[in-house]
Amino acid sequence: MDGTSGLPTRSPAPELIGAGFAYESQGAAILHDGLNLADLAHVLDLLDRGIIPHEAGVALLRVVLDASMEAVGYDPRDGEPYNSRERAFAAQIGSAAGWLHAGRPRREATRLAFRLHLRRRTAELALAAVELARALAARAGEYRQLLFPDQTYLQHAQPSTVGHYLSSFAYPVIRDGRRLLDVFGWLNRSPAGAGCVNGTRLQSDRVAMADRLGFDGVIANTRDAMWQVDGLVQLVSTLASLALTQDSLAEDLEIWASSEFDYVALADEYTRASVLMPQKRNPYSLAMIRGTTGVLIGHVAGTLAVQKSPSARSDNLIFAYGEIPVALEHARRMTDLTTGVVATLTMNAARLREELAGGYSQSTDVAEELMLSGGIDYRTAYDIVGAAVRRLALEGRGAGDLTPPLLDQIAVEQVGRPLGIDDARLADALDPAAIVATRVATGGAAREPMGAMLAELAGDADALGGAARERVDAIDGAEQRLVAVARRVIGEGTP
Repeated sequence: MDGTSGLPTRSPAPELIGAGFAYESQGAAILHDGLNLADLAHVLDLLDRGIIPHEAGVALLRVVLDASMEAVGYDPRDGEPYNSRERAFAAQIGSAAGWLHAGRPRREATRLAFRLHLRRRTAELALAAVELARALAARAGEYRQLLFPDQTYLQHAQPSTVGHYLSSFAYPVIRDGRRLLDVFGWLNRSPAGAGCVNGTRLQSDRVAMADRLGFDGVIANTRDAMWQVDGLVQLVSTLASLALTQDSLAEDLEIWASSEFDYVALADEYTRASVLMPQKRNPYSLAMIRGTTGVLIGHVAGTLAVQKSPSARSDNLIFAYGEIPVALEHARRMTDLTTGVVATLTMNAARLREELAGGYSQSTDVAEELMLSGGIDYRTAYDIVGAAVRRLALEGRGAGDLTPPLLDQIAVEQVGRPLGIDDARLADALDPAAIVATRVATGGAAREPMGAMLAELAGDADALGGAARERVDAIDGAEQRLVAVARRVIGEGTP
């Protein structure tokens, strides 16, 4: 007996309802608005081509326009969300609801709804990324002259400015914003009319549906249209990338906001008190940024895992319906939070000056000066300065105590002759402000390159923000026009 063909003759098992349909129904809130739009466009298309009786079409348009989450119910016992909608519509308009299936499988409807949801949320996240980049650039402008010892491996590296440091995070945020709009381009192609794998005889032109829903065009291959997932991988990867930039900043700030460092203070609104220890003000916002990053990395792994499937299967996308919108929401809230943290943080200028004075971040510049004025190679100069730093550190002194006699003494020990470095030239090599002023090449912390970078960031943010806003406005316009056409057809709107 062939058990693979024909309709099932029994109701779904309770275990299937609990483990399958219930899971899919959890995503109904995400898909609901998109399913309404997809249904409206589909019914209007059927009416335009004379496939559906006008009376049935009007009844369907009316019931879809009135379809709320509560009205549909989305009961897992009906099956997945599409089946719940069919049950709710049939209860209101009888067999006329059956016309909704003409030339369209359930998966096509949910694919459309999914893309309609994701394209809006992706463009909105790009707008949020723009606001974060603007906040970073604004604070970079405020702190462009505030000197501090920049770090690698949590150790003093070279003198720089807080402005230069903060602007380094704005660039990857902008790049990820552009990547989001690239993914938007993938999302904003229509699978409507694709059927299951090879379309339908009922529709010879898929472009009309795409235009009605505000898509830029159709996905060329109907089988690819129904089952492609590469853009979803790109989307979640971009979310993780955007999160990683914020995480790096948050991890730095968490260390720097500690009493042990005291480089920066978070605004009260972004902290939380300990319920036990009254002296503590915990950087709760930074913990949430760091934790959300971990969750988003998990979404990347989860998305990749479920996409490992033979072609033309439903499981990969069924699970994506629940996972990817949640990841987008996490990324949006996290980005808004980071923007608030950046916009309100305060740098401790006195503490940063103290660290510069007591550390050795000028060592590279001193070694370069020894090389230039002492007639020695850089490796030798490096060894001499390194020995001097070790000696000063053992004596509890800082780089400001480095003198020409000390350098000459070590040079005699290592190369057999004094170098005779000039006092004034050594003083310049030890002055953090003078050091920063030498960083005049593109991308450096000196005044001119910093000004150029801030102008570039402002221009990039405006361009990205304008492009993202244009896409959100286009979505709004398309959806409003679709609803208006449906209302005109049923006589509720103005012709």
